[in-house]
Amino acid sequence: MGHAQVAALTPQRSAAQTGAVLGVALMGSVDEIVFHQLLQWHHFYVHATEFWRIFSDGAFHALTTALWLVGAVMLWRRRGSLAQVLSGAPFWAGIFLGAGAFQLFDGTVNHKLLALHPVRVGAEDQWLYDALWIASALILLAWGRWLWVMRGRGRRL
Repeated sequence: MGHAQVAALTPQRSAAQTGAVLGVALMGSVDEIVFHQLLQWHHFYVHATEFWRIFSDGAFHALTTALWLVGAVMLWRRRGSLAQVLSGAPFWAGIFLGAGAFQLFDGTVNHKLLALHPVRVGAEDQWLYDALWIASALILLAWGRWLWVMRGRGRRL
């Protein structure tokens, strides 16, 4: 790969990285708002008193907010080409890959390996919730990968 080709990839990779940070922030916020607050299926850490369960949700909220801010700064740095960044496949591939990576990490590490919380506390058919959680991660990752491959083939969205 020549120097010109590497230089051409840099804006695309930067757009994908920005999208990935925002994808993690987005999926973390969806998890926090929908599953922690609206449905109240679980807290970030369920093996504690109510105070610490809510505190852990607050810490999770602070993390997702920080990721939104990091993503906003990354977009701000690209403000000269913002329309191009937001309309390109690399950015959207990054969004889906970041969101899918969050879901996969949460479902495998937080839910299973560390047992911080199940998808739905008290559910008898927990395996079904776990399977749907992981399936959603794989769908997001596959969609992001497809967008990235289409970008490599020069196709526009």
